[in-house]
Amino acid sequence: MSRVTHHCGRFRPRPPSRRELLAQASCGFGSVAAAALLAEGAAPGEGQGARHHPARASAVIFLYMDGGVSQVDSFDPKPLLARDAGKNPRDLFKVDQTQFNAVGTLLPSPWTFARHGQSGLEVSDLFPHIAGVADELAVIRSMTSEFPEHTNANYFLHTGSGLQGRPSMGAWTTYGLGSENADLPGYMVLNGGLIPPGGLDNFTNGFLPATFQGSVLKPTTTGMANVGRRDRSAEAQLAKLDFTRTLDRGFADRLAGGGAPPDALDSAIANQELAYRMQTAVPDLLDLAGETEGVRREYGLESEYEPTRVFGAECLLARRMVERGVRFVELTCPSVGTDRWDQHGNLREGHAANARAVDQPIAALLRDLRRRGMLDSTLVVWSGEFGRTPFAQGSDGRDHNPQAFSMWMAGGGVRGGIAVGATDDYGYRVVEKKFQIHDLHATMLWLLGIDHTRLTYRFSGRDMRLTDVHGTVIRDVLA
Repeated sequence: MSRVTHHCGRFRPRPPSRRELLAQASCGFGSVAAAALLAEGAAPGEGQGARHHPARASAVIFLYMDGGVSQVDSFDPKPLLARDAGKNPRDLFKVDQTQFNAVGTLLPSPWTFARHGQSGLEVSDLFPHIAGVADELAVIRSMTSEFPEHTNANYFLHTGSGLQGRPSMGAWTTYGLGSENADLPGYMVLNGGLIPPGGLDNFTNGFLPATFQGSVLKPTTTGMANVGRRDRSAEAQLAKLDFTRTLDRGFADRLAGGGAPPDALDSAIANQELAYRMQTAVPDLLDLAGETEGVRREYGLESEYEPTRVFGAECLLARRMVERGVRFVELTCPSVGTDRWDQHGNLREGHAANARAVDQPIAALLRDLRRRGMLDSTLVVWSGEFGRTPFAQGSDGRDHNPQAFSMWMAGGGVRGGIAVGATDDYGYRVVEKKFQIHDLHATMLWLLGIDHTRLTYRFSGRDMRLTDVHGTVIRDVLA
């Protein structure tokens, strides 16, 4: 008998699957009530909705900055870079081999840092709009990664493992808490044009039931292919769905042989039912006609710069998703023609173009959530997969740097207007309060009311979890 553990940390027999419960229901598989109940995303053993402690947040919006933003050009000011510009970094500190082992001279930031808000948090003028909401941000300047290459670092950021195939943090979140909307997936990804290196495995359910995989949408009026009804009438489509259910039931009964059918079949049936309901829910979600002109302008939907319009639509749709009960939303970057934030050359133009795309929409999202009374219950996380070196690659670029980078959190129980941790005088290595991706995941789950050590799934002979055997809650950022 398959067994999973969750919350209590003890083994217990697997509860009835969706198929078994439907088979035992008085109306059989066609029971509308049972189908509606199970469509909320329940799967064997996860005990969705149960929290270990009072939650600060009920949903997460993850703003993924693909390619690695330079910490010394954004949220970690280093005046000594200007003083020592052009010097050989090896004369000042130990330099490890970088991804491309391109170690040039110290390169000062082209942007100016200033203090903002009542907190005086330092932000560079690369992000003038985000600087305007500085009092909402808890910046962590001492984050590290274990991987200097994009694909593995992305897997690590998204799944807690540098290897392909582990469940993403969005999948773990919905596995633990479920969705509050039966008509939309609990985990949704808004793809602005750039899928991260590593591909869709960054959003995978891994060994968790397939119902927890991320659903990818584009921030357009259609969002996804074939979401609209293709039959001439709702009655015709319902007849097809009923017929398919009958076939599925017979196949599942034969395959199970009196036992439980495999999760793949169970999840396929659940996803088919969800897809039917999404035909109405998704077009309504993506229809921005009801948003005021002021809101559209605030998010940058009227901007002359297309990437700002794209990311603005993503941020506005993320707010609408959270309003509708979606548990975890990830936003990917729009294409700006500069190879993500990955500027091994052309730092000034590349970082400026990427910042122009995301700066206004992100600030608008935070303000809009605050204005609507949603920010206190929505955790917003901004991060790339690693940082960049303080010395030049070529004359105007920075190499990968997993030894130190900056990220921030806002809302959802986070104390705003603070900077946590520190790097050395040049922003190369962490020297105070070194944190790892596992610590970030543990903190995100804690704010959602989940103890990361107790959110487990029995797989391959042992209890698996997002943070593996690592992770400590970053209590410095907690309100």
